[in-house]
Amino acid sequence: MPNGSLDSWLHSSANGDERLQLKSLSFVQRLNAAIDIACALDYLHNHCQAPIIYCDLKPSNVLLDEDMVAHVGDFGLARILSEDFNYSQSQSNSLTTRGTIGYVAPEYGTGAITSTSGDVYSYGIVLLEMLTGKRPSDDMFENNLSLHQFAKMALPERVMEIIDHGLLSEEIEIIGHSENPNNIRSKMQEALISLVEIGVSCSHESPKERMEMKDVVIEMQKVKGFYLRC
Repeated sequence: MPNGSLDSWLHSSANGDERLQLKSLSFVQRLNAAIDIACALDYLHNHCQAPIIYCDLKPSNVLLDEDMVAHVGDFGLARILSEDFNYSQSQSNSLTTRGTIGYVAPEYGTGAITSTSGDVYSYGIVLLEMLTGKRPSDDMFENNLSLHQFAKMALPERVMEIIDHGLLSEEIEIIGHSENPNNIRSKMQEALISLVEIGVSCSHESPKERMEMKDVVIEMQKVKGFYLRC
């Protein structure tokens, strides 16, 4: 893809990509990419002949085209849930198909059956990474602190303190040239709080507490509509 991976944009300095050293994804670009990813997973889970579980969602598997539209690629670990789905076989597969550390659902590590809720967990982590600029494997996440907990503890009053500085600096410049900066700044903060809440909800340790992708798409579209009415 012409614009590389989402990972290369979120972590350009760490990746040493000279083309992106002075660039950062704006808030709207990140929001659009997050919606594109949610729609892709919703399609796989709910609109195929049989549900497809992606199993390895992470920024390096999300590619951006010339229009900065996000595409989910690399289906090497994907699983199809057919009518003759064998639960014992799926449980066995889940032990060898764990995805990528930091993004894989915690229940897979205990031999849980592969499910769509595992993709939801990965989506929640990716969304939080897009907002905070921090990988789930960041050195700061130790002593039982995770990206999920880091974001959850900031809700709602301290959310702006954990947001990626690159995202904020880009938006501050845009807000500074607007006719009603206070209104846009307020709406952006409210939108960011809503997005962090979605990310936290998707990345709950318990699969039963996670949202479904069809509901994630609806909520993400609501946030976009709210913000673009600035």
